[in-house]
Amino acid sequence: MKKKMNKLIKLTMDPWFVTGFIDGEGCFVLSIIRNNKLKTSWEVQLFFKIGLHEKDKVLLKQLQTYFCVGSIYKHGSESLEYRIQSVKDLKSIIKHLEKFPLITQKRADYLLFVQAFNLILNKEHLTMEGLAKLVAIKASINLGLSSELKDAFPNIVPVSKPKIINQNISDPLWVAGFTTGEGCFYINLPKSVSHKLKERVQLVFKLTQHFRDEQLMSSLMEFLGSGNVYRDKEVIDLKVTKLSDINSKIIPFFVENPIEGAKSKDFMDFCKVVELMQNKAHLTAEGLDQIRKIKAGMNRGRK
Repeated sequence: MKKKMNKLIKLTMDPWFVTGFIDGEGCFVLSIIRNNKLKTSWEVQLFFKIGLHEKDKVLLKQLQTYFCVGSIYKHGSESLEYRIQSVKDLKSIIKHLEKFPLITQKRADYLLFVQAFNLILNKEHLTMEGLAKLVAIKASINLGLSSELKDAFPNIVPVSKPKIINQNISDPLWVAGFTTGEGCFYINLPKSVSHKLKERVQLVFKLTQHFRDEQLMSSLMEFLGSGNVYRDKEVIDLKVTKLSDINSKIIPFFVENPIEGAKSKDFMDFCKVVELMQNKAHLTAEGLDQIRKIKAGMNRGRK
């Protein structure tokens, strides 16, 4: 029975959804820390991780079942982390991402991660020459080298980071997975002197990324057929605020390509408010109060 249930869970996760979710929440880590017990005095470890609030434990378990490897750990007071770290197990995620590739700039870190994986697979991390190659790779991944590594390897030249150019979206379920990680459905109730109740209701669907993924955000806007892209320093947002677009494009899209995890509940509440607004309930004190209560229980207010 347990095997049948695991198979059922695995089948419910579309591979493009998984890739989209990794594009949003995944992290590829090359760790190099001092260990004087080793011949090189440095310990090298690769791991892939996704950290989420504990309310999304089911989603992490679905990923664990999908890949058939990895473990889930408590990470902080209210967070959990899904981690894959053995060389043997990492082959599962590499195999998946070769077939269903990442499209955000995170793919650049992934490609460097694979370079490091191949060096470790060939045991090169056990030699000083191989270790130097790994330090050069680490210098270009995520936040780069620690001060300790910079001091220990002062002459290291960072490897060139791959440029991710093609950020076209090929599957709607990638968008569903990416939105599960990076999307937000929320309600604003700004003051408005021109409204009878002195408050107006504004619905917002938002996706956020670092500005280096500006091309991707433009691709998403085109793919969804709605919204506008805004940049603020190093952050870029795709926002859809037009009620007609939310009702005719965003909601039908995510009904057809469902979001998973706790965020799906925010989407359902978001849909309730859209329905209330379609029925003009937001123009009444009773309806506005109902919307206010729905808003209070969404996102960080959800228990």
